[in-house]
Amino acid sequence: MDMTDTWIFPDWPAPARVHAAVSTREGPGVSAPPFGRFNLGLRSGESAEVVDSNRSVLQQAMNLPSAPRWLHQVHGSTVAELGPLPSEHEPQADAAVSRIPGTVLAILTADCLPVLFCADDGSAIAAAHAGWRGLAAGVLEATIEQMQVAPARLLAWLGPCIAGSSYEVGEEVRAAFVGHAAGAAACFTPTRPGHWHCDLAALARQRLAAAGVLRVHGGGFDTFADARFYSYRREGARSGRFASLIWLAS
Repeated sequence: MDMTDTWIFPDWPAPARVHAAVSTREGPGVSAPPFGRFNLGLRSGESAEVVDSNRSVLQQAMNLPSAPRWLHQVHGSTVAELGPLPSEHEPQADAAVSRIPGTVLAILTADCLPVLFCADDGSAIAAAHAGWRGLAAGVLEATIEQMQVAPARLLAWLGPCIAGSSYEVGEEVRAAFVGHAAGAAACFTPTRPGHWHCDLAALARQRLAAAGVLRVHGGGFDTFADARFYSYRREGARSGRFASLIWLAS
């Protein structure tokens, strides 16, 4: 099943054994309106039977070496170390790391920023869910630490998230970042009193650079404006979720 024209494949200089892909609303799934066709989020309001079917199709369509290791994401900074065999329950974490070939790491989003990592020698991979709360809580820094690879040897790819021009936030969000680093103020553009447009991808680039990760690729998406993607801000609580995947070939 050829998904080349349907999904996103990161354009980054990762080692050949590192594979990555991002699903979209489009594809061979069985979701019904308002979920498009390919919702992969169990906590989106769609039936578990439909989502599980879509997840099985995902594995087949991408010819994945194993079932994706889904997380119970809570907008925190916990990082799970994962192997290829699924546990009975999804780990409660917002990032995952693996060094084992065939382990497929998966992050679900619908406006939040997915960030994929790999070591430049292909020895380790990671995936992180970075909404504003997770970014502020240090999920990217925690992921880098858990990878146990010198930051200068890491590559990162920023996946589809809501763009700054579509993402208006209040003082709580701005204060969480400007209080951490004064330079973060440049990632916020005032709109109306007490509100700003927030550039999540720019904030992530700042925090990655501060942590020593300078080879950062990707970005340039807007899940709110681009109908290929699910968007919580556009669709509300009935929004589905798309997946960002990364794995090591054997």
